[in-house]
Amino acid sequence: MKRPLRLLPALLALPVVLAAQSLGQRVAALGDGTIRLSFAARAGVCGNGANNITIVDHDDEWEGNCERGPVRVSMHVRGGAVSEAHAYVGGRWRQQSGTDLGTLPAAAAASDLLALAERSSDDGGEALITAATLADSTTIWPRLLDLARKTSVPMDTRRHAIFWLGQAAGAAAARGLDSIAADGRGDLELREQAVFALSQRPEEEGVPALIRIARSNPYAEVRKSALFWLGQSEDPRALALFEELLR
Repeated sequence: MKRPLRLLPALLALPVVLAAQSLGQRVAALGDGTIRLSFAARAGVCGNGANNITIVDHDDEWEGNCERGPVRVSMHVRGGAVSEAHAYVGGRWRQQSGTDLGTLPAAAAASDLLALAERSSDDGGEALITAATLADSTTIWPRLLDLARKTSVPMDTRRHAIFWLGQAAGAAAARGLDSIAADGRGDLELREQAVFALSQRPEEEGVPALIRIARSNPYAEVRKSALFWLGQSEDPRALALFEELLR
C-alpha cells in the first residue's frame, strides 16, 4: 500500500509537465509521426470538415450548413520538424494512429503554429499559417509581418504570410504591407505580393497606400504593379492619379 502512495505525487505531476511543453517541443520530441490538435475558430469562420473553409459575414436572415468550428490541424512530422500539414474546420477525425493533443487554447495554439511555420517546409508552413489565422481570441498580424520579412523562412511561406496580412483587419496591417513594398532589401516578388495584398484591403486603407507606392516607390516594377491594381479599383482617386501621370 505504501509504494503506490509514494508514486502518486510523480504521477499527478506528469500531466502538468506535458501541459507545460510547447507545441514545438512536442514536435521535436516526437521525431517521426503525426500530431493532431483542435481549437476554437474565430467568428465568421466555418467549413465542411474537408478542404472547404469559408470566412463569412454575419447575416440575421440566413445561415448555411457550414460548421462553425473547431479548427483542426494535422501535422506530419519527420526528423522532429513539420514536413506536411493540413487545416480543416468542422468535421471529425477518423480513428488512426498518431498523437491527438485534443482541444487546445486558441491563442496559444496559433502562436505555436506560427513558430512552427518558421521551421517547416513550404507545404507545412502554408497550412500552419492558414490554421493560425482562423484561431479565436488572438491578433496575429504582427507575427505574420515578422514571418514575411525573415529571409530564413521558405519563400512560399513568406508569400502566404503576406497574403493573410492582406486579409487582416485594421489599417496597421496595411502600413506593414506598405513597408514591405518599399523595402529595397527584399525580394522583388515579395514586394509585388505585398502590393497585391494591399489591393485586397478595403478601399479606404488600400487605395491611399497604392497611390503612395505608385508615386514614390523607387522600384519601377513595384510602381507598375501598384498602378495595375489601382486600375482594377475604379476608385476616383486612382483615376485622378492616372490623369496626373498621363498629363
